[in-house]
Amino acid sequence: MDKPYLKQFPDENGFFGKFGGSFVPENIKKAMDEINVAYDLIAQNSDFIAELRKIRKHFQGRPTPIYFAHNLTKKYGGAGIYLKREDLNHTGAHKLNHCMGEALLAKFMGKKKLIAETGAGQHGVAIATAAAYFGLECEVHMGEVDIAKEHPNVVRMKILGAKVVPVTKGAKTLKEAVDSAFEAYLNDLDNSIYAIGSVVGPHPFPKMVRDFQAIVGVESREQFLEMTGELPDIVTACVGGGSNAMGIFSGFIDDSVELVGVEPLGRGSKLGEHAASLSYGSEGIMHGFNSIMLKDKGENPAPVYSVASGLDYPSVGPEHAYLHSIGRTKVATISDEEAIAAFFELSKGEGIIPAIESSHAVAYALKIAPELKGKKILVNLSGRGDKDIDFIVEKFGYGE
Repeated sequence: MDKPYLKQFPDENGFFGKFGGSFVPENIKKAMDEINVAYDLIAQNSDFIAELRKIRKHFQGRPTPIYFAHNLTKKYGGAGIYLKREDLNHTGAHKLNHCMGEALLAKFMGKKKLIAETGAGQHGVAIATAAAYFGLECEVHMGEVDIAKEHPNVVRMKILGAKVVPVTKGAKTLKEAVDSAFEAYLNDLDNSIYAIGSVVGPHPFPKMVRDFQAIVGVESREQFLEMTGELPDIVTACVGGGSNAMGIFSGFIDDSVELVGVEPLGRGSKLGEHAASLSYGSEGIMHGFNSIMLKDKGENPAPVYSVASGLDYPSVGPEHAYLHSIGRTKVATISDEEAIAAFFELSKGEGIIPAIESSHAVAYALKIAPELKGKKILVNLSGRGDKDIDFIVEKFGYGE
């Protein structure tokens, strides 16, 4: 019998087919190799695994439940809509799943400081939480545009003891925050670890973040079988870099379940108006890994846009690029308008206020459900919308 998919990919050099790898200068390569060796060591260490399980249960509040959205299922009159409630994970999103793992690894390696980037602020809050838990310093780089838009999360990071570094270059959003964080990490390789916030970056980060996020898929598969006696027909999640999607997909990758990544179409299909890399991009290297990215005419990363700060990234995790290239996953797009409508639908219809990022996946489920009577759709509700409410009310009112 063939080995399960997760045991086969990536290969020892961090490649998923032709995607992934580590395209970085020698000094960063050395640091990445050090992280890779340490990660391989602790991944087999029963003490590390036991510690992580204890953290997940007693600190994070895992397992998070699956909820049957009975009101929306009834309203849309087709497929059953189920939500994996990662919004109930401590700090309000899936991000803590890998942040606690990365911080535990940093502690094991004797590092004193965590450096990270953030878009919507959920990764920033999670890494600040992990740093506080383990007694580490924390520095979070965030674009000025996102600082203004996601103010509640900026306040949370500072309360947790993190230093928030405003990024003023370029579009002042997620890509620039990654650039800035990498630069800070380069200046302090001995004392710090760069805790990447998604399944992106040079090897071993796409693998490592996926492995830490795989708990979402493991729980989902067990819970869905227990709830319904069968697997879902469709599993869907929003995709920016793609950590929440890779987490839930990994639980179903060897099953005959349709996996759909939902990308942000923003204001339309014109370059610069969206951040749908898999839908409109081409092969390219950025931030140390080969994947599918949106490029300008000069082959550089193109400007991107999404109403969701956590999705406006011009590339996508290399594993997503690979799975899409072999036809194992499908890709859909949802516009700003559709995502905001879904935000209010879930809030008013079920009493759950979702993150704008997660609202993209909810919107896709609502879009396809009426035509799929008798089927079951599982949505990864990757985060809650507390961080978004000021922005939503200012721009869209109360959805009346």
